[in-house]
Amino acid sequence: MPPFRSRVRELWRERNPGLDTSPMEVVAQIKRITALLELAVEPLYDGAALTTAEVELLVPLRHTDEPVTAGRLASQLGMSRAGVSKALAKLEKRGLITRSVNPADRRAAFVGMTKAGRDTIDDLFPRELEAHGQLLAGLGRNRAKVLDALTLLGDTMESHLYNENSK
Repeated sequence: MPPFRSRVRELWRERNPGLDTSPMEVVAQIKRITALLELAVEPLYDGAALTTAEVELLVPLRHTDEPVTAGRLASQLGMSRAGVSKALAKLEKRGLITRSVNPADRRAAFVGMTKAGRDTIDDLFPRELEAHGQLLAGLGRNRAKVLDALTLLGDTMESHLYNENSK
């Protein structure tokens, strides 16, 4: 943990000795990694046709063979339905996606990509992957261990969150 974060943790322990500050170690690393990923792709999105959030929505749509609703997208991506709906409206206005009526449920629309949407994601997403790949290249043989640890972390957090919400 960087010195500043270690010092903050130490200060919390001094002022509140009973407080368990150990979660700060994991959360600090998650925030650090997230910030580094964002910094790596920032130049790609400067003046780009899409934002990182829009790319997150378009990637699962790019190769889907079945109709997808905004609700299903939100659920798959762990995003709010309102946020997804708002982003899809912007993408539709720019001609990157289409929405068509779902005959089984007229309140839910099917979402699909236009040729312009496919072309845009096909250009930008590989460059994002390349930037991420460069950041992770130094992992070498440790890559599988890191992935296992991150999977365990995600599964543990997800399990706790959904078990708490179902009570």
